[in-house]
Amino acid sequence: MISMRYHIVSLAAVFLALALGIVLGATKIQSPLLEGLRDDNASLSSQQGELASTNEDLTARVAADEKFAGSVGALTVRGTLPSTNVVLVTTAAADPNDRDALLSLLNRAGATVTGQIQLTNDFSDPLRADELRQIATTTLPTGVQLPEVPQAGAVAGGLLSSVLLAPAGGAPKASAEQGAAVLAALQSAGFITVTGTPAAGQSVIVLTGAEVTGGSEADKAGAVASFATQLAQTATGVVVAGRSGSDESTGTVGVIRGDTAMSGTVSTVDNVDSDTGRIATVLALVEQNGGGQGQYGFGEKAQAQAPTLAVG
Repeated sequence: MISMRYHIVSLAAVFLALALGIVLGATKIQSPLLEGLRDDNASLSSQQGELASTNEDLTARVAADEKFAGSVGALTVRGTLPSTNVVLVTTAAADPNDRDALLSLLNRAGATVTGQIQLTNDFSDPLRADELRQIATTTLPTGVQLPEVPQAGAVAGGLLSSVLLAPAGGAPKASAEQGAAVLAALQSAGFITVTGTPAAGQSVIVLTGAEVTGGSEADKAGAVASFATQLAQTATGVVVAGRSGSDESTGTVGVIRGDTAMSGTVSTVDNVDSDTGRIATVLALVEQNGGGQGQYGFGEKAQAQAPTLAVG
């Protein structure tokens, strides 16, 4: 009779054989598998090195292009805006470096900046929209009609157009006294900050930052966009220039580009934080004053890096 010990020894032998088979089989499989993984890893490392090298090359080229743009910017725009009076409007998000660089280029272009107005954060705050509309109604100069639209930014644009803008060779709709009263009321309420004593201009640059943050982003970006579009009803030309990111859906440039009516009236630049973008801003104003318009920069809806103009 076969003893229990015999059964135990037999089962142990079977399991041992099975274990050895698994180990040997795994070794056979593991060898080519590991070799393949090593090859893939080497290939990926090589690709990573190539991409890093390409990225460094592109970064160097962009830096070189920017350096070149900065060196020829003044020459590129020289004399392109002769005898042109420009009002510069900045938002609270605008960078002072962008503003100063634009002022320098406008000077080289032959333009005169007749006024500088900064829109505060409260200007585009939807919680203060009713108050902004109320001030526009109570300070409205004689003979001026506000646009019948729900956007407070557009209403403010209609009001400030009567104060800050005049057709070429003409005068603003508001008298000097009325204009001073409008600016004082808006400044006292915390909606704007006025630099010096503004005089009327024919063209406008609205300088802003990147995409809006801090809540109610779309409403805030929309307020500035509708403001700029309303200015275009009176101005010879209007350009809205923002920093990288301004072409997003919560950026003023992005709101304008996303609206056919706005983008058909106002030109935009989405990279004013670069020398190339600042040059494009000045040239876009030249194009606007000549009856054209366009969307410029590197954003998804940009038509070109800069307008194609005969300058010299």
